[in-house]
Amino acid sequence: MAHDLINPARIDFVTLRLFCAVAQTGSLTKGAQRCHLALSAASRRIADFELASRATLLERSSQGVRLTPAGHVALQHALRLFQGFELFSNELSEYSSGSRGHVRLWANMSALVEFLPGALAGFMADHPDTHVEVEEQLSGDIVRALIDGIADVGIFVADAPTDGLAVRPFRRDELVVLTAARHPLARRRRVSFSECLAYDFVGLNRGSSLLNLITRSAQEAGATLRLRVQVRSFDAMCEMIAAGLGIGVLPLGACARRLEASGLKALRLTDAWASRDLLLATHAARPLSAATAQLVRHLEA
Repeated sequence: MAHDLINPARIDFVTLRLFCAVAQTGSLTKGAQRCHLALSAASRRIADFELASRATLLERSSQGVRLTPAGHVALQHALRLFQGFELFSNELSEYSSGSRGHVRLWANMSALVEFLPGALAGFMADHPDTHVEVEEQLSGDIVRALIDGIADVGIFVADAPTDGLAVRPFRRDELVVLTAARHPLARRRRVSFSECLAYDFVGLNRGSSLLNLITRSAQEAGATLRLRVQVRSFDAMCEMIAAGLGIGVLPLGACARRLEASGLKALRLTDAWASRDLLLATHAARPLSAATAQLVRHLEA
């Protein structure tokens, strides 16, 4: 419950630094000297810290002090806080001096697997001081993140809403039907999606744009998608399909490297929707940082 939590307002970095110094030296006097505090002020700070923590953190004796079990836990967390604050301070100073940039890029699974590894490798080689934070997300979530300012750049399928976004074409991916080598469809080179609906499917988890697409296509064909297994990644889909648990629809680029090794077969889909456009988007009204603009230009090229 909330009233059982430690009130952070009662603990400051001076006290945490003092506690670490006392724990490391085994002496309240030496810890106070290291932190340039009077012994009386240091003693009061440690007592207040223990009161706020509602635990005895130090055992006192004539030989000095040593940590209690609770004190060991407190020390570990205090050290992590200082490491985090030091990283925070260093990174902010780099950004304020203009020597670094930070871009939050959200992309759907297709873009992340097929196109972004090579594109980002080239960008990072040209801009080694820019940190690109990449997240795989569903297309609808990417759009919302761009609108809310959580993401700086988004890549998603073209059927997602784009109101309020500045949108550019990114890439086109081709969807194929993947089967095990022994599957009845494996002898084919091309197939319509309606022909596939007689068989069990392996698909992605609920909410993915690809699952929504094939579910909608099955409904338009007047059939129900026989979804036998659902997984979280293209690699897992390939494994399940290779094991004979069903067929699946996925981007060719996401499975091409596994075809020979896994004995899988990729069949071209004759349906028009099998060729999908991916979009590159930013917020329409929000100015781009220098690093974000550089990344957008690189991805467009």
